[in-house]
Amino acid sequence: MSAEKYLEKIQSIIKEIQETQTEPIKKAARLMAEAISSGGRVYLFGSGHSVIPVMDVFPRYGSFIGFYPLYDPRLMWHSVIGPGGARELLWIERQEGYAKIFLQSYSLQPPDVIIIFSHGGRNAAPIEVALEAKARGLKVISVSSHQNMKVSKPAHSCGQFLSQLADVAIDNCVPPEDALIDVGQPERIAAGSTVAAVSVAMALVAETGARLAAERKLTPTFVSPNVPGISSDHNDLVYRAFTEFFYSRPLKK
Repeated sequence: MSAEKYLEKIQSIIKEIQETQTEPIKKAARLMAEAISSGGRVYLFGSGHSVIPVMDVFPRYGSFIGFYPLYDPRLMWHSVIGPGGARELLWIERQEGYAKIFLQSYSLQPPDVIIIFSHGGRNAAPIEVALEAKARGLKVISVSSHQNMKVSKPAHSCGQFLSQLADVAIDNCVPPEDALIDVGQPERIAAGSTVAAVSVAMALVAETGARLAAERKLTPTFVSPNVPGISSDHNDLVYRAFTEFFYSRPLKK
C-alpha cells in the first residue's frame, strides 16, 4: 500500500538525517545558543512551502524567545491561483533583487544567526537572503537537499547553491524531485521535504534549548495550558517578552 510505502520512506529519511546530519545540527545549535545567550536573534526564513518549518519553530508550544521568523505574504501562497496564488509566488521567489528590499525592514546584525529553508536551494529568494545576511555579518545555516546539487545547476547569477553560501549546511536527505511515491506515471506523488525540514527544525530547537538550559539561560518558553502547574497568564508573559525583544533594536540607517 502506498500509505505504508510513504511512511517507510519518511522513516528512512529521518534515520538518514539522524545518522549523517547530527554533527552539523549540533554545530548550528551551538551558533544559535550563542546568539540567543548574547542577546542576539535567530532569524528564520523560507519561501513557498519552505515557510512551513519557519512557522512551526515560533511561536508554538515548546519554542522560546530568541527566534525571529521572517514572513512576507508575497513569498507565501494563501490561494491556489490569482492574487496570493502559487503561480505568482513561484515567479516572485525566482526574481533577483527582491529579497534585499524585503530585508530592509529588519535590523540584522551580529551576533544574530539566520536559518534558511529551501529544498532546492536554487531560487533567488533564499540565495539573496543568505547573501544579504552574510553581508551584514550573520552566520548562515541552510537546510536543503544536497542531492539537488548533483543533478541541477545554480539558477542565481552568483553561481552558487544555498548550501555553498552557508556557514553550516544541513542536508534534508530528500531526493531532488521531493515527491516519494511511484504510482506508475512519470510524476511521483507525496512530498517528503516538509516532514524532513520540520524534523530538522525541531532538532535544532531541542539542541539549542538544551544548551541554553544547561547554562541557565533558557528564555521564556511557550507552553500548553494542559501542563500542570502552569499559570493562566504564562503565555501572555511570553508574548510580552517577545514584544520587548521585537522592539528592542532600532533599524540601522
